[in-house]
Amino acid sequence: MLKNLKDLKEKHAPKFGIGSSDESASARDRGQDLTTILDRSQRADLTILIAQITESMRNDIQFNFQTPVAQNNDAPAPQSESEKDNGTSRPDQPSDAGKEQDPSTTEKRQMIQYVVKDKKAAASALSHFDDWRDSVLLRVGEVLNRDEESPEETQGSLDAPPLKQDERSINKLREVYQPVETPLFHLPEAKKLLILHSLLLLMLSLEHYNALSRVLMVYVVSSLGLDLKILNDDEVKVARVLLDAALQFSSNGGEQEQVKKGDSSRKWKVGIASVAGAVLIGVTGGLAAPLVAAGLGTVMGGLGLGATAAAGYLGALAGSGVIVGGLFGAYGGKMTGKMMDKYAREVEDFAFIPIHGSQQQKKQQRPVDEKEAARQDHRLRVTIGITGWVTDEENFVVPWRVIGADSEVFALRWELESLMKLGNAISAMVTSAAWGIASKEILSKTIFAQIMSAVFLPLGLLKVARIADNPFSVAKARSDKAGEVLADALINKVQGERPVNLIGYSLGSRVIYSCLLSLAKREAYGLVESVILMGSPIPSNPGHWRRMRSVVSGRLVNVFSENDSVLALLYRTSSLQLGVAGLQRVENLTSVENVDVSELISGHLRYQFLVGRILKIIGLENVDVREVSREEAALAAQDRRQEEERARNERRTGVEGDEQSARRNLETGEGFDEEGQRLEKQVQEKTQKNVVARRFEDMDLKGSQSAGANRKDPFDSDESSSS
Repeated sequence: MLKNLKDLKEKHAPKFGIGSSDESASARDRGQDLTTILDRSQRADLTILIAQITESMRNDIQFNFQTPVAQNNDAPAPQSESEKDNGTSRPDQPSDAGKEQDPSTTEKRQMIQYVVKDKKAAASALSHFDDWRDSVLLRVGEVLNRDEESPEETQGSLDAPPLKQDERSINKLREVYQPVETPLFHLPEAKKLLILHSLLLLMLSLEHYNALSRVLMVYVVSSLGLDLKILNDDEVKVARVLLDAALQFSSNGGEQEQVKKGDSSRKWKVGIASVAGAVLIGVTGGLAAPLVAAGLGTVMGGLGLGATAAAGYLGALAGSGVIVGGLFGAYGGKMTGKMMDKYAREVEDFAFIPIHGSQQQKKQQRPVDEKEAARQDHRLRVTIGITGWVTDEENFVVPWRVIGADSEVFALRWELESLMKLGNAISAMVTSAAWGIASKEILSKTIFAQIMSAVFLPLGLLKVARIADNPFSVAKARSDKAGEVLADALINKVQGERPVNLIGYSLGSRVIYSCLLSLAKREAYGLVESVILMGSPIPSNPGHWRRMRSVVSGRLVNVFSENDSVLALLYRTSSLQLGVAGLQRVENLTSVENVDVSELISGHLRYQFLVGRILKIIGLENVDVREVSREEAALAAQDRRQEEERARNERRTGVEGDEQSARRNLETGEGFDEEGQRLEKQVQEKTQKNVVARRFEDMDLKGSQSAGANRKDPFDSDESSSS
């Protein structure tokens, strides 16, 4: 399984400084570490655990590219010579190392032959994975196989406080990330914590924390029987230590090593003049490792991991501000700085809005300071929430406040005018008299079946639905473009070397769909950790989802409702031929999780207010329960407003009371021409009013920025400002 160790050392050692003085320090200088706390047998078990998890991850990638082609009830088809040579195997072979397979699933696989249709993409994905796996196994092996000092001299005691773990959270984690059986599961909690802390630092020593590294860490958590919250907390603490050390070193002056203007490190300095810590990137080549050691000692010393050993595990990352800057995307500046301007030229109003920083500043009635938000909110993971329609600009941000602070959360603002027009159109449609009459039939599935077949729809419903048809078509086309632009931004590492989680609803899901297909086409692996798509106007056929799955290292979740008649109406006709993921399960692809929320989602507009509830159902860690309560209170208020508006529209149209006449009028369209025209005018007026107000706000903002342009920021360097 492992390549020649010498070859791996030559290939990967420069990434994390193997052979450096930190690694040769005595155990007494290092403090306690894996070699002094784990005996030789336990270290062997840890090596085997990492190898088994990575082998299982590789098998999952391989299986995703395999398509069932024929039944074979006798025996599995033999492997071709090419499959043997490149190390691939069919999923009917006993190759899922350490995973507890469902017997029925295994039996089904044994009855099916599989073929790899896109061999080039499969080879590229596996090659990328193998390079990453080699670097991980080498780094772990270098640390675990180092000669330890006498345990009697260095062992000491491991007095970690008892863990408060959520059994439901652990069970959900083990259900999704099936644990690998390991003797390490029975270790004392303190030793398991030390393993987890150490592995996180070793992953960071690779000078990135990509989606594959994050998924590996989650599998380790599951296999050790720990709560994912522990890893999340670790990530927050380590991020804070690295950034605090960098900023402290900057404020103390540090070693002012001038970076040459022609140096390749300048390639990611562009546009970060206003970013916290930019001085480190502009003029500082080094970061004092003792500052990092001191910080890690504070947060991890009580858990048994020596401070110097912790800094040593980080390798070159502990000694370079440039590498720290690259890890965080130039301290987060690429996601909010001038570099995003080029993407805004391709898609109207394309910008990442920091959620937690903006929320805190708005509470204090201050304008959003993206720089300050970046300083406070940096994490080792990035989550991007994407809204699918808006009736107010706040809709871009508010739904994503439910996501906790264990990752750095951004909302993607895109195509304001198109989404505003769509949101107002859908709101007008569902409060119309025609929809009020049709909704009673929709609940009985009578008209819903007509919508799904796109024939013989009531004429009155068509006259009202037309106000949303064109806005939906326009916004759908724009979402595809926005997805391609998002993919380009991720490939260019605006997020730094951190894993990205993508969550979206409605056309926000469509943006993610387009993004993932673009990443797959460009063979950009290891960027995206997990994806959650809700109420998605995208095809449900396995072919599309298999390509999406190829660039998602962790979970890929499809949230759907069979009662979403608005989505069915807007996404009808030819689009329904492949099925709609927001209305049904994605079949024949076991690597996609399907979550049915039909009981919660009786209408498309409800997704905006139920993001938090749905994320809790899915099992997302650290959902803000207070924000969930606010969302649901806002939903109740919206329901009341919609009922009142619908009642007014029924009175205007004259269909109030007499249900039989109302249904007849709905079929013939009598009386609904005027309602359709009135609602269309209302949509235009609301959209124009909000868009004009936004333009005035932009003018005021640009004026204030211009007025403050001459004020020197203490974190800016002359070098960075001139970039």
